[in-house]
Amino acid sequence: MKKYNVILIVLSFVVFVFLTYILFLIKELPSGEELKNFTPALSTKILDRNGLLITEFFTQKRTWVELNNIPQHTKFAVLAIEDHTFYDHWGVNPKRILKALLDNITKRRIVVGGSTITQQLAKIAFLTHKRSIKRKIKELLLALNLEHNFSKDEILEMYLNQVYFGHGAYGVQQAAMIYFSKNVTELTLSESAMLAGLIRSPAYYSPLKNYDRAIKRRNIVLKRMLQLKYITEKEYEEAIAEPLICGFYKIPSATAPYFIEYIREELESEFTPEYLYTAGLTIHTTLDLNLQRSAENLISQHLSLLDKVLKSSEPVQAALVCLDVKTGQILTMVGGRDFRKTQFNRVTQARRQPGSAFKPIVFLAAIENGYTPATIIEDTPLIFFNNGIDWELVGKTTRYSELDYTKLKNIGVVSEQDLVVKLPQLIEKNKIWLPENYKNRYFGKVTLRRALELSLNSCAIRLTMDVGPACVIEYARKLGITTPLTNTYSLALGASEVIPLELVCAFNTFANNGVRVEPYGILEVRDKFGNVLKSYLQKETVVISPESAFIITNLLKGVIRNGTGSYARNLGKICAGKTGTTNDCTDAWFIGYTPDIICGVWIGFDVKKSLGKDSTGGKIACPIWTEFMKVATAKLENKDFQKPENIVDILIDATTGLLPTSSSKKTYIESFIKGTEPTQYSNVDGVLYEPTVDLEDTGF
Repeated sequence: MKKYNVILIVLSFVVFVFLTYILFLIKELPSGEELKNFTPALSTKILDRNGLLITEFFTQKRTWVELNNIPQHTKFAVLAIEDHTFYDHWGVNPKRILKALLDNITKRRIVVGGSTITQQLAKIAFLTHKRSIKRKIKELLLALNLEHNFSKDEILEMYLNQVYFGHGAYGVQQAAMIYFSKNVTELTLSESAMLAGLIRSPAYYSPLKNYDRAIKRRNIVLKRMLQLKYITEKEYEEAIAEPLICGFYKIPSATAPYFIEYIREELESEFTPEYLYTAGLTIHTTLDLNLQRSAENLISQHLSLLDKVLKSSEPVQAALVCLDVKTGQILTMVGGRDFRKTQFNRVTQARRQPGSAFKPIVFLAAIENGYTPATIIEDTPLIFFNNGIDWELVGKTTRYSELDYTKLKNIGVVSEQDLVVKLPQLIEKNKIWLPENYKNRYFGKVTLRRALELSLNSCAIRLTMDVGPACVIEYARKLGITTPLTNTYSLALGASEVIPLELVCAFNTFANNGVRVEPYGILEVRDKFGNVLKSYLQKETVVISPESAFIITNLLKGVIRNGTGSYARNLGKICAGKTGTTNDCTDAWFIGYTPDIICGVWIGFDVKKSLGKDSTGGKIACPIWTEFMKVATAKLENKDFQKPENIVDILIDATTGLLPTSSSKKTYIESFIKGTEPTQYSNVDGVLYEPTVDLEDTGF
């Protein structure tokens, strides 16, 4: 008798402890009032650098749909595969739980779940996904509470608007949009079955990752619907035969869509999609929203004007990116004129020939290898032939009688007459190369400064021939250019493709005293309580001397003051920059900067074709840059670039690059790295002065 009393006491104690534990868990669960005030998961807010809201992840991606607006076959598909006894149980299905338990024990792993739709709603809406006995008990208790406070239809409606379908899609409406680019009301039976099949494991059954697996899963759902008599045999056969046309539709941000996608890719590599899209995070970005809007409006206006002039069936495209010089923070990014039509980001994904916008890298290599801004360079025509390995010089003149025909024998040319007859064909076959200055104008002997200001191709090639293409490539890599670069003389003219953002960052190194900074778009990520989850800091590397950086910047100031970038003088502030135009005017560039802000503009067609005669960087890219920079620098001080201590300013003769004499007709103050300044005086007797240049007629 005592034995039974002990057992009874022990059992009573166990029951008491269990009930106490249950009561304790119940206190941790949402109250009936909280359940009735239920709201969907929080969206993530994307803010600009000043705290202005740019967009949200993803308020648009969670559109609540009332149950009576969801197709019957969509509801049946979900019920068939997830919980066909939903309308019969009271939130928990003991029979199903027991069966799942036995199956999992038999297979020695979790192969099926025993959760009802009500339990799933309890988990996804109010609990964590962590597997534990405590959470499972909470799930059961909360399911009972949900059934007590809501009707079956209300529970099903909440579930269908809450459940995750993968790729950032929460709820059936957004799933329909993401996978089929249509509203849930337009779903076919086959499409509904596929969506229902995703719920068990969205990543595993995603048709965007494994189409065949998704089809097999869809067919299982359809078979189950047929067995439950939710659909007829005819409907089943038609749905099975229907091909699924799936795509990944992204709803664009109204403002800065290319920038948003740029940072989204980074965020999705660091946070799980479910957490990123539902945890109520706050993402502080580097973007200046007001500046972004100005850039988008300017691009739209200028390209609309170009469309009218060019009258092309294909729209002209553009890229504009603006960075903070010191930090590399992205202030503005326009990757194209219409994100809705093409999501291709021309700032970060395009590879285009930079033309003369590449020349500052060539001139940097020269400066760091013995040249100065006053070094005299010969600007006369050059003729090369292809020796099978590289371009080989055969003459420094356009007089064919003075060429070295012993070298041309390899390509079947032995005389001047031979060359004149065969020249067009040889050029077309890439056997002869005649690089020309813009409008075929040459100036004889010029200073290195003037060569860059007027963007003289002949001089850039001569510099590359002297220092070597490999040396130029080395400096391009230092500055952050990662794209393949050809080890040939044509590199001097920007023949190798670059990514616009990388080229802008290369120029930024000049503006930033030789320090290369990596561009970035996110400042910090905070959770819904305001706690900082991650901060993003600038990454910088000293890659060239501040003296060399200053010399290049000083030369690029001249490009605007006296050269091809003359339109930028309309900015009314101290700035430096370089134009770029490729063969046949297929690409037009302008990259320029002040001590605080750098901006790069590219204009062209996606399919490479001419923008039209004389559509140079100076004429169609520089005006956009100038108008944008007026807005960007409006509140900034007009200051000059910081001069390193090791820089000296010397008055020189503009023609000879030497110290001036009383006979010097034109002089100016030039900057030199200390120790490289001229020490000899000019002798201008017999020297031809360069002709006056019409700045409106320049453009490379």
